[in-house]
Amino acid sequence: MDTTITNNFKSEEYQINMGPQHPATHGVLRLLLTIDGEIIKRVEPDLGYIHRSIEKMCERDSYQQIVHLTDRMDYLSSHINNEAVCLTVENALQLEIPERVKVIRTIIAELTRIASHTLWWGVMGMDVGALTTYFYGFRDREMINDIFEETCGARLTMNYNIPGGLMFDIHPNFVKRTKEFIAHFKTKLPEYDLLLSNNIIFRKRMEGIGILTKEDAISFGASGPVGRASGYSCDVRKHHSYSAYDKVKFNEVLKTEGDTYARYQVRVLEMWESLSIIEQLIDNIPEGDFFAKTNTVIKLPEGEYYQKVETARGELGVYIVSTGTKNPYRMKFRSPGFSNLSLLNHIAVGGKIGDLVATMATLDLVIPDIDR
Repeated sequence: MDTTITNNFKSEEYQINMGPQHPATHGVLRLLLTIDGEIIKRVEPDLGYIHRSIEKMCERDSYQQIVHLTDRMDYLSSHINNEAVCLTVENALQLEIPERVKVIRTIIAELTRIASHTLWWGVMGMDVGALTTYFYGFRDREMINDIFEETCGARLTMNYNIPGGLMFDIHPNFVKRTKEFIAHFKTKLPEYDLLLSNNIIFRKRMEGIGILTKEDAISFGASGPVGRASGYSCDVRKHHSYSAYDKVKFNEVLKTEGDTYARYQVRVLEMWESLSIIEQLIDNIPEGDFFAKTNTVIKLPEGEYYQKVETARGELGVYIVSTGTKNPYRMKFRSPGFSNLSLLNHIAVGGKIGDLVATMATLDLVIPDIDR
């Protein structure tokens, strides 16, 4: 008797939605997934759920007012976003900024980078099932937020930078509290490695997943930790120095593996470099003014102006077209998150849904930065 059983079952592709309200999308992002069982065949991002037309709003606002819109984009890099607009305006006006301002801006930018990376680290762990990291990351970030609150009255959307300098000088406790944070965080960063970086389960979830080659990173316009994890040297602070970055020594963290774990490693190592930058500056803040005199109504000379900075997520570019009036004729922001999101389908296809969650977490997306 023939006991052979013929298997006539065949797989079938189908589509599911991830988001727009989904904890793994880190904001109101909808992903339309085409899957075959657990295997991803295609990822289609659907944007626009939090679009507020910031670039169009900039055309009706003065240059002082525009600054306050930018920290609503990548709200975890708000100070750096503000600085980008201020630098663009200051360069267009050929305005000489006090050295005190440059150093303070750089210190706060690096505190902002650490605050962003600690939040990312905590949520990264939670995305793959390690809930403890969330509390550790927010514990350390809270110290930075307290410094910001005492310095400028805000904890997230700071509005501390203005064209010409700073809204007001640093708080008398700023240096003391910053040094206390440095001492504290140096003892806590090793815990990050103990809890997550060297966790064998975590590493098996991350290594060899979501690989992005250097060539593809350049082709997709990837920047920040995403690009550097693929061996692409793209740190704006190194290649196009601004503020006080030419006065400090630090390493551009590069990895060559290009996988999810490499992107994780770059951000953890960058926190050490940010601590080093702050240490080099915190005892050497120059005396002097915290603001360069500007006209009450700022009018840029007619022309086109561009400035880029290194946010926690990568290269943010500010492009202004001026006709000589108090409002820009056109304003465009080059968002790091938009370019980094564009490669998600490329690195996710062939993996599983669980891999997609881990891969997307290491892109460190902030959706308002993409939608604007």
